[in-house]
Amino acid sequence: MDKFDTLTGVAAPLPIINIDTDMIIPKQYLKTIKRTGLGTALFSEMRYNEDGSDNPDFVLNKPAYKGASVLVTGENFGCGSSREHAPWALLDFGIRCVIATSFADIFYNNCFKNGILPIKVSPEILEKLMDDASRGSNSTLTVDLVTQTIKGPDGGEVSFEIDPFRKHCLLNGLDDIGLTMEKAPKIDVYESKAAENRPWA
Repeated sequence: MDKFDTLTGVAAPLPIINIDTDMIIPKQYLKTIKRTGLGTALFSEMRYNEDGSDNPDFVLNKPAYKGASVLVTGENFGCGSSREHAPWALLDFGIRCVIATSFADIFYNNCFKNGILPIKVSPEILEKLMDDASRGSNSTLTVDLVTQTIKGPDGGEVSFEIDPFRKHCLLNGLDDIGLTMEKAPKIDVYESKAAENRPWA
């Protein structure tokens, strides 16, 4: 998993509440267990017309936001079914940070396990960041996980809270496997002793 410390990038505004995982990645794309290639299907029902062409009105199709790495959106983001393909699709598109007032619990947890930083902010802060994100190509935000701050294009800065353990994992690029591998020396010692004490096993 890639480390996350400081991210400076274009923030795309998506002022919709209750965006569920089927909107993020529709069910027909769940046949794969690969984490790559899903970016093209991200928000596909809003992003593409029936003939497969780009919907020019959808924010991520607008020239200023095609390279967005931050998504500023409404409350209860990621609700619905517990599909891990949702953060996979966001990450494959290039989204490393999602900012909202609230998230569905399973989606929120899945983000951390895939190197995406989900940030919860107050409605007042969200309104300010949504305004920042609405500036098109000037909608650059800097998200600093170390200092737990978000800096807007005008230099204004807001703080956010995050669980210390989850912060540690993101800063060090540790998913569940990485956390386990940190204990590899102790595991090896245990296995060696177990083999000596139970040679028949």
